[in-house]
Amino acid sequence: METPLRIAQIAPLFEAVPPRKYGGTERVVHWLTEALVAMGHDVTLFATAESQTSAKLAPMRDHAERFARNFEYNNAPYAAMIEQVARRAHDFDVLHFHIDFHPFSVFTRLGVPFLTTLHGRMDQGWIPGIYNLFPQVPLVSISDSQRRPMPDLGWAGTVLHGMPADILRPAGDGTGGYFAFLGRISPEKGIEPAIAIARACGMKLKVAAKIGEEDLPYYQQVVAPLLGSDAVEYVGEIDDSQKSEFLSNAAALLFPIDWPEPFGLVMIEAMACGCPVIARRRGSVPEVIEHGLTGFIVEDTDEAIAACARLSDLSRPGIRARFEQRWTSRRMADDYVTIYRRLAANSPSSAVRS
Repeated sequence: METPLRIAQIAPLFEAVPPRKYGGTERVVHWLTEALVAMGHDVTLFATAESQTSAKLAPMRDHAERFARNFEYNNAPYAAMIEQVARRAHDFDVLHFHIDFHPFSVFTRLGVPFLTTLHGRMDQGWIPGIYNLFPQVPLVSISDSQRRPMPDLGWAGTVLHGMPADILRPAGDGTGGYFAFLGRISPEKGIEPAIAIARACGMKLKVAAKIGEEDLPYYQQVVAPLLGSDAVEYVGEIDDSQKSEFLSNAAALLFPIDWPEPFGLVMIEAMACGCPVIARRRGSVPEVIEHGLTGFIVEDTDEAIAACARLSDLSRPGIRARFEQRWTSRRMADDYVTIYRRLAANSPSSAVRS
């Protein structure tokens, strides 16, 4: 039996772990942490004080604040967290960061095994200026497509997200008479084409989505006029306790994104409920959706409309079975432990050897 690892998980401080509602990265950190603890590893979670975990919690900020206006007020907690983790670095076999480039300068100089999972897009103009300074830092991508803009960095692997097998389950048979849209209202998430697809198919679209402050003008000017009819129902932001019923009773989840989606948790949430996904071929979609098995991958709105007529070809129990085979948090944790052990075994400062 392999020796349990002493693992530090270092989470963002914009949301609690897990987040109360919307918050993909913090949700993944929670699922990963809980899976690692269940596997017998000694895990410490560096996160906000109101976070909930079965690991040891090292509180780094009293409470989460996503949109603090003051630059210093919003960034000082990250500087403090990096210093506190650095002071304890040798207490762990591996340090796993989820805060982008913030730890690179300090931890490349400490000689301790660490890695950073990147949860966002890599095709923005500011990315090379910082990441090219650290070409050997071990990075993990959450899809192969995510890393394509920067292929020559120190990629230690790709680990696709996973979620607990029982957090969402089938609670209906897709006969609710609607399509589902779940996540966030923004141009890149495809709310406008989703409305168009549903209307063309003569189906109601139920929208369970967050409206962030940064997307409020888009919502008010573009989306709000499209809502409020019998064809489109805005149900608001929902939490995990509401998702099983929402997704299970939907004929399909519409995911007509228009950006290089790094992963897209909502796709595996739908699969957990046996709900097929109709998704536009962007970013991670071809790595997550199996065309003709768990949903349909389309190029545009016309193909999405045509795909809606083929939903009866898919087996909802088969979609759930595929979720259990590919998308659990235990699989995700196993993938990470493989990387942890490799990094730790190659570090002169670690007592862990393969």
